Amino acid sequence: MEIKKYIKKIIIAILVWESKLVLKKYKPKIIAITGSVGKTSTKDAIFTVLSKFENVRKNNNYFNSDLGIPFTIIGLSNSMSGFLDWIENILIGLKLLIFKNVYPNYLILEIGVNRPGDIKNIAKWLRPDIVVITRFPEKPVHVEFFKSADELIEEKCCLAYSLKKDGLLILNHDDKRVYDLHEKVKRKMVSYGENEDATYRFLYPTYLEENGKIYGINFKLLYDGNTFPVNLPKVCGKQYIYSAIVAILCANELGFDLLSSISHVSDFINPPGRLNLLKGINNSSILDDTYNSSPVALELALSVLNDLKAKRKIAVIGDMLELGKYTEEEHRKVGNILVNIVDVLITVGPRSKYIAEEALKNKFKSKNIFSFDSYVDTSEFLKNLVKEGDLILIKGSQKLRLEKVVESILLNKEFKKDILCRQEKEWIDK
Repeated sequence: MEIKKYIKKIIIAILVWESKLVLKKYKPKIIAITGSVGKTSTKDAIFTVLSKFENVRKNNNYFNSDLGIPFTIIGLSNSMSGFLDWIENILIGLKLLIFKNVYPNYLILEIGVNRPGDIKNIAKWLRPDIVVITRFPEKPVHVEFFKSADELIEEKCCLAYSLKKDGLLILNHDDKRVYDLHEKVKRKMVSYGENEDATYRFLYPTYLEENGKIYGINFKLLYDGNTFPVNLPKVCGKQYIYSAIVAILCANELGFDLLSSISHVSDFINPPGRLNLLKGINNSSILDDTYNSSPVALELALSVLNDLKAKRKIAVIGDMLELGKYTEEEHRKVGNILVNIVDVLITVGPRSKYIAEEALKNKFKSKNIFSFDSYVDTSEFLKNLVKEGDLILIKGSQKLRLEKVVESILLNKEFKKDILCRQEKEWIDK
């Protein structure tokens, strides 16, 4: 096992070396996104808009690490299962260097962090042209491996420090800790959000409705003394306004037509497993937010559930992982928040039982609380519970595999590969 880890480190070092040379040869502009919430949706929104103007590449949801970034730069698939795969990947990189190839003009890279040094090591050589910082919640995800939340935030800030001298820093003006970065990073900066001082400001978010059902959202964008209407007919949730604005401002700051960018962003679709409204059995609706979970993301999901109309609201909430010493505290907070939003609470996993306990303390009816240990038992129970007019929020950390719960009550299961998260073979086989 130690030998395999050692060989893998060597392979990663070779791929990083090839990536540096690929970037030097083809000179794409690099847009790097980090933060604790909203990275993937922001990356996808930017891709939606810029791909209408230029040849663009983005990393997929699992390629946001020290290995995934070189894979994206070189254009590799996720194949590191054996020695021959490693050799093939290295040869693909060499081919890209030796021969002239068509290469993207822009790379849009979501960059995540699990442990100390993850982003710092990437930032040493990536040198992005644009850095987007989305949001820093009070109790960030993955804090389990850091001494404090501040240490994790500083790790994410390494990306901003690595900006090219003529680079652009894009900051969320509604998050003070994010916005304060402009005092530390001496680069051109633009901001976005509801704050009245934001460079790109949004106002009046409203849901789009048809036959009493919400299907999208719109808002007003204020920029440079002008107001522009923006429609997002394929997404649900105020947080996606932030992603859409970043996409618009990226295109505008890069010199692309603003009105065209506003038009193109209407094609933005929620990534699978991120607050997608799906049709469920028995004429019910599913709010699928099963890609992952964290305190701030769960709070946002509950706020969307609160905004939506339904005869009965059911919340299926799984454990939030990697919270370390904040685990019990953050789960109990959820039990306080959902009391006036949810009619039926279903918890999945040992940590989420704190949610049930706190809900009971806040006079949530015990007959409407159910707890399970796995997605298997949850699925069987839920299939018999769902009735016409129900709206079911399903959310939990990746390891709980709650997309399988969504599948169990999904109306059109034949489309599951297109609308559910973790439908890749490597996940299905787990």
